[in-house]
Amino acid sequence: MQSVCELCTSMGGERVWQDELCRVVLVDDAAYPGFTRVILNRHVAELSDLDRTERQRLMDVVTAVEHVVRDVLHPDKINLASLGNMVPHLHWHVIPRWQGDRHFPSPVWAEPRRPSAVPPVSEEMLAMLRQRLSLLEP
Repeated sequence: MQSVCELCTSMGGERVWQDELCRVVLVDDAAYPGFTRVILNRHVAELSDLDRTERQRLMDVVTAVEHVVRDVLHPDKINLASLGNMVPHLHWHVIPRWQGDRHFPSPVWAEPRRPSAVPPVSEEMLAMLRQRLSLLEP
């Protein structure tokens, strides 16, 4: 494990929304446009370290982000992941997936199954995603 927490010292992506508990950032990954993270604002390693109210609020944000990503980008599937093995700071990945993406149906961290394929996401769709996420009401 690393001694300096990357998510304590950086935003973790392009911040599009934040409240007192967490922030929503877009990950700069051309292969996975719309890849979003929900990151707890303080350093906590496990979901069970939060009290019931914070856990519910965090999951409400994750669910709201998933809803917006689905509504704007129309992926074939959404992957949700909270691993923390490399960065033990509580965060959720919200990853839109398309059957033609380079890893589908495997996780995005697996070996690619096919050459890089650009998902059907336009710059206009990404601008709409940013706008909708900035107005998030979990």
